[in-house]
Amino acid sequence: MPHVSVDFHHRTTCRMMADGHSNNHVPVLLSFSLFSRPSFVPVGSGYEVLIQKFLSIYGRQIDLHRKFMIQLYSDEWAQYIDLPKGFIISEKCKLRFVPLETDVTVLGNLIPATTVFFCCDMQERFRPAIKYFGDIISVGQRLLQGARILGIPIIVSEQYPKGLGSTVPEMDLTGARLVFPKTKFSMVLPETEAALAELPGVRSVVLFGVETHVCIQQTALDLIARGFEVHIVADATSSRSMMDRMFALERMAHTGIIVTTSESVLLQLVGDKEHPKFKEIQNIIKASAPESGLLSKV
Repeated sequence: MPHVSVDFHHRTTCRMMADGHSNNHVPVLLSFSLFSRPSFVPVGSGYEVLIQKFLSIYGRQIDLHRKFMIQLYSDEWAQYIDLPKGFIISEKCKLRFVPLETDVTVLGNLIPATTVFFCCDMQERFRPAIKYFGDIISVGQRLLQGARILGIPIIVSEQYPKGLGSTVPEMDLTGARLVFPKTKFSMVLPETEAALAELPGVRSVVLFGVETHVCIQQTALDLIARGFEVHIVADATSSRSMMDRMFALERMAHTGIIVTTSESVLLQLVGDKEHPKFKEIQNIIKASAPESGLLSKV
């Protein structure tokens, strides 16, 4: 992510539109490595929209094992400069995507533009069997609410709903991009892969639900095999057996899957007190997540 402290007038950055395109979109030249491609973005687009645009064009040519930044061509300086803080697109301009030289040993960066939430099998028939099910429902609902606020796509699976029922009513699935039935334990199925193909900028999956050692684990392993970074939300994930849950989380952590918490995920996604959605996210986490036996008991 770029860290820019320079704050100066935007007059050096862009030329006014001189063509006949819609006033709602601005032509931009997007460069990466040896490539450059003209495109259009909506007026008012900021950093996250630009990241999404770069990723949609250059896809997996971009190695997210490295940190990166966006730079803007300055007519005044006749070279590219770091994107000014709070920059939004208002005029025709040239931008480039620059990977930094230092490898990121442990990734874990989450930004809304490259993230999708997977909610796995939070169904009615599991209620009496899964340990601390009420707690993970509560935390799962926080995550879904946060995803809606931040505009993050949500994909929801239901394991054999004909026999196990639908997703519990406490989980508000409003706006979910995909809700689908399955019999396979992993969520990675053709319909999921089709949905992900429509989100070419997605690199990180935030995964939660049940059961940790079965559907969650198999989904996570399938996702990392396809090159995605996976974040398991520990306080929104459980099993019938706490022993199974504990060892599944350990195994996944050893394979490079990130085990984290709901509050950590939501605050990482906003990243800054000045984020326009920070107060809405703060309202979600104002009351601490349930302190259940998920942490200490086996």
